[in-house]
Amino acid sequence: MPRTPAPAHTPARAVRTHAPIRTAVVAALLAPLAACSANSGPAGTADTGRAGKDGGDRPVTVTVTPTGRQASAGKPVEVTAAGGSLTSVTVTDAEGRALAGRLAPDGRTWVSDRKAVPGMAYAVTAATRTEGGAAGTARASFATAPADKVNKVDWRPGTGTTVGIAQPVSLVFDHPVENKAEVEKQLRITTSNPTEGSWGWMRDWSGRDRVDWRPKSYWKPGTEVTLNAALNGTDSGTGGWFVRDYTTTFTIGTQQIVEVDLDRHRLTLVRDGRTVRRIPVSGGTPGGDKRSWRGTAVLMAKEGTINMNSETVGLGDAYDKMVDYSMRLTWSGMYAHAAPWNARWFGNANRSSGCIGMSDADAAWFYGQVRPGDPFEITGEDTKGVVAPENGFGEWNLSWAEWQQRSALR
Repeated sequence: MPRTPAPAHTPARAVRTHAPIRTAVVAALLAPLAACSANSGPAGTADTGRAGKDGGDRPVTVTVTPTGRQASAGKPVEVTAAGGSLTSVTVTDAEGRALAGRLAPDGRTWVSDRKAVPGMAYAVTAATRTEGGAAGTARASFATAPADKVNKVDWRPGTGTTVGIAQPVSLVFDHPVENKAEVEKQLRITTSNPTEGSWGWMRDWSGRDRVDWRPKSYWKPGTEVTLNAALNGTDSGTGGWFVRDYTTTFTIGTQQIVEVDLDRHRLTLVRDGRTVRRIPVSGGTPGGDKRSWRGTAVLMAKEGTINMNSETVGLGDAYDKMVDYSMRLTWSGMYAHAAPWNARWFGNANRSSGCIGMSDADAAWFYGQVRPGDPFEITGEDTKGVVAPENGFGEWNLSWAEWQQRSALR
């Protein structure tokens, strides 16, 4: 993607440190965003001291990359020493935050753990030691070019929530992600107990790029889950740079599975392996576009009373009404909800426009029992097919091997 070009001739900044045997003198901080030198030498070179009459150690030359006022972001900060070693390195951004890094065992190099982010100024302080053992200090500064385009993320579930055992971690990006492997490397899931899982990429129902993390099998109740998306400074490609990190922490609630048998016109709530209640329902009308989906759908949200208009799901003017106790199962418009107008079909036949309808009383009770993330395992002979991974959270309809193949790091 287009980038603000760096100025011609932008070599790594070399900062030379002298540490004489008799006298140690520390270099002045280089002027912000520019290089100067105590001896007016080449740009990026500073003399930190002068040898005495009897001479002294040869200077340590410290080189910092990136360099300049419009340096490219997206790469770690690297500090190297020649003619001596580094004893410590501190890199601080313009907001006063230190950039953590690792010093090589031989003291010759230091590399930051994180990448330099777009539109940020950095100050570097390196403590050195000459081959003769004298200490010195070198300082430098640089700034990265601002992002010409920013990519943002919407994520689920929200921080502090308690969700069902089928809830994936889901990230949807504002702009296309071409560098999927590089982005996926920055995403880390930690859990309070050993949980095997994998990221999988897809095109969301909205048309945007999306990546979800799901366990190999349903979550264990009580598991605490944390997402750390260390994306700041990562280039997504033509979609732009990420300029912040994202994190969310949530908890897995009670083991609940909703079994929907469309052939028997019955919904069963199973909690911790025990049947809590069976509810007569009516699913989608057989033989056409009003059929329901089958497979595993995940409760996405409890939306309460909403207006449902059939034209928004491609069914013409079949209905336009306010519907109570609405529980969304897919982006394509399949819900479980109260449907008192269909009362004569509950437990007897499928006569809805694709949703799973029940009485007001049953819907009110059921709405109070379930939570987002609960799986709805739907069976039936005459359906539209299996819920697709991108249609809500349909990834549970893929085998574990199929899901793993969707990782950009496979």
